[in-house]
Amino acid sequence: QVQLVESGGGLVQPGGSLRLSCAASKSIDSFSLMGWYRQAPGKQRDLVATISSGGSTNYADSVTGRFTISRDSAKNTMYLHMNTLKPEDTAVYYCNARYIIGPISNSDWGQGTQVTDSS
Repeated sequence: QVQLVESGGGLVQPGGSLRLSCAASKSIDSFSLMGWYRQAPGKQRDLVATISSGGSTNYADSVTGRFTISRDSAKNTMYLHMNTLKPEDTAVYYCNARYIIGPISNSDWGQGTQVTDSS
């Protein structure tokens, strides 16, 4: 099982920026896909952005142009650079990693980090 630890969340003013980090307990090169998801109170967990082992990225429409997902294999860390934050971005942000063990596709989650955009 992969351990994923998010950090970098906090309180930020509208229009501000944050960088979230997701540190993995093993090589992120072994993951077929990594991603950031978020869950606001009372709502479902939604996709924010993903990055494949080959470096291909995908973003939710709501964050395209504002957020950037990246990874640093040497540090086993994935990042989410969040710019021009809006109140609607307030949520718990979760790191996810997908990988294959034999015939099984596994997906592990971090504990989440709170991002609060307040006026």
